[in-house]
Amino acid sequence: MNLYMMWPIALAVVAEIFYQVCAKSLPGNLNPFASLTITYLVAAAVCAVAFGISRNGSSFLDEFSKMNWTTYVLGFALMCMEAASIYMYKVGWTLNTGYICKAIILSIALIFVGYLLYKESFTWEKAAGIGACLVGLYLINK
Repeated sequence: MNLYMMWPIALAVVAEIFYQVCAKSLPGNLNPFASLTITYLVAAAVCAVAFGISRNGSSFLDEFSKMNWTTYVLGFALMCMEAASIYMYKVGWTLNTGYICKAIILSIALIFVGYLLYKESFTWEKAAGIGACLVGLYLINK
């Protein structure tokens, strides 16, 4: 695998580490939605700068005309994911088990979503991987 394939994974891993540490470290008495409001204002500013750098001559209005329902649902889904992660830590999940339990369950669910919606293959190897994940989930929470 080359660098072109790996840089998004590396960025996601580094960003996710910062994300989980920050979500776990929010003050306990802080309303998560107040925090998310500031979080999304910062994210919007960073996105605006990144768009300005990467736009290749297109305007925001040009790009806006290309959007469909997925952009709006993605925004709602992101907010739900953020709130769920913050609440996951507020209710007592630890940093070293909460995320991995969520990731295992999500990964298993996405195998079925990929199969049902996108006709991705479902193989015996994937079934074995699901079994291994479930065993790991059991062991982590034992």
